[in-house]
Amino acid sequence: MLRKDVITDFKLDRCSASSEEVARFSALAHEWWKPNGAFKVVHRFNAARLAYLTARLPEWTGLDGGGERPLAGLRLVDVGCAAGLVAEPLAALGADVVGIDASGRNIEIARGHARAGGVAVDYRHMLPEQLAESGERFDVVLSLEVVEHVGDVPLFLAACAELVRSDGVLVIATLNRTAKSFLFGIVGAEYVLRLLPRGTHDWRKFIRPEELRTELAPHGLHEMELAGMALNLLTGKFKMTGNPSVNFIQAFRRGADLDTGGRNL
Repeated sequence: MLRKDVITDFKLDRCSASSEEVARFSALAHEWWKPNGAFKVVHRFNAARLAYLTARLPEWTGLDGGGERPLAGLRLVDVGCAAGLVAEPLAALGADVVGIDASGRNIEIARGHARAGGVAVDYRHMLPEQLAESGERFDVVLSLEVVEHVGDVPLFLAACAELVRSDGVLVIATLNRTAKSFLFGIVGAEYVLRLLPRGTHDWRKFIRPEELRTELAPHGLHEMELAGMALNLLTGKFKMTGNPSVNFIQAFRRGADLDTGGRNL
């Protein structure tokens, strides 16, 4: 049994996780499911990204997408699932969901919440490179607001890519490295509006969509779609936009180059 949150115990020659980031999020694990807690901004944009994923995943994967369980038949892994704010709702919509996280404390919280709600999610305390090594593959691999917190980005992305089955989909959501994201994602969110704890993000670790395209292409993954997400300051709600200059969601498919240039919403 791995001791919680000691990433050296994963016993890997290379480890994608950052011990500092794992410790930071483990200390706040009890806050994940509090709508007005330390991660209140996550609750605000979670509704928008879940609606987007619920609408787009059936089209990307060839599902009918109807009924109360529109994701039934889909095998999905949420890489860096934290306490399950995405994994649990997608499982409730019918997907067969595995959730993995480098923080053992996050996994404990996720398991307890899913159990209390009667939702079946296979939560595991492990890294994507370990899961990839096991040979498991998925229709959909999600990594939402995680890549900007890892210690070894190329290793992390390579492992996520390896988890995608033939013709499968990888979806990454993160923050763009722009002047606007520094203003809104760091100064605004952490210091002015206090939507996130100070120090949650390091702007230097933000990654641009074109950098993800370049990094993932050698692994056989090519962009299908790029969408932005923006906060309406009047309503306090997030919505999907065509502007990826702050937050963005980027979807890739494994296979031949789609030669579409990506679809921008």
